[in-house]
Amino acid sequence: MKIAVLYIGIGRYKVFWPDFYRSCEKYFLPNDSKEYFLFTDQFDELKPDNVREYFQEDLGWPGNTLFRFQIFLKYKEELDTFDFIYFFNGNTLFLDTISEEEIIPNESEGYLVVLSWHIYDSVSNTKYPYERNCKSAAYIPKGEGTHYYQGGLNGGRSKEYLELMEQCDKQIIEDNKNGIVASHHDESHLNKYLLGRNVKLLSTEYGCPEEWEESNFSKVAFQSKHKYFGTEMDKVKKGNIYTFIYLKIKKIFNLHE
Repeated sequence: MKIAVLYIGIGRYKVFWPDFYRSCEKYFLPNDSKEYFLFTDQFDELKPDNVREYFQEDLGWPGNTLFRFQIFLKYKEELDTFDFIYFFNGNTLFLDTISEEEIIPNESEGYLVVLSWHIYDSVSNTKYPYERNCKSAAYIPKGEGTHYYQGGLNGGRSKEYLELMEQCDKQIIEDNKNGIVASHHDESHLNKYLLGRNVKLLSTEYGCPEEWEESNFSKVAFQSKHKYFGTEMDKVKKGNIYTFIYLKIKKIFNLHE
């Protein structure tokens, strides 16, 4: 099979790329053909033959995550030539082999695969961090929903995954026109799109924060950002959220030109 791997390495997040690529090549679907779509503002002089680099300006926080679907969809025609497409968080590190049986969704699973942490298994869905602003396109009323999906790992067959990206992007554009930013950005819109759908559900084993004890037994870990950036990244996020209303008007409309 032909597998497309989507990765955003903008600004300081590019530090995670070498370990991500090395571990993904070794452990993620090792018997299949993989090509990487690397979206970055820092090109490498030397890169592997299976890596495609695309320049992406830094949209700040939360623009780089909120508008990721729009970034990917610029290359929809290229992505449509692959059998399956997968997106991974920038700080993803593979620790053990992941086979097709584990990660490839079938027809009964809607040809989509997503991640949900075990911490949500024992709580009421009323406590899920869904978007609760009824004016947002990502709004989910209390009492609805079976799982809370993490945005750090998702994918599927190209047809179904491109449809997911297009619909989530439409929701985000609608919110943007109304001056709304969903509480968990693209993740909120992902959860709204998947509401009531049957999907292949991955456990914490396939995406566990490095700080958690469970990461010692996981196949995929999300490396600690604080280990690389300290508390500075928190300050950046806090500062950028105040300027985001202005920046999104300027930058987001540029994306639609």
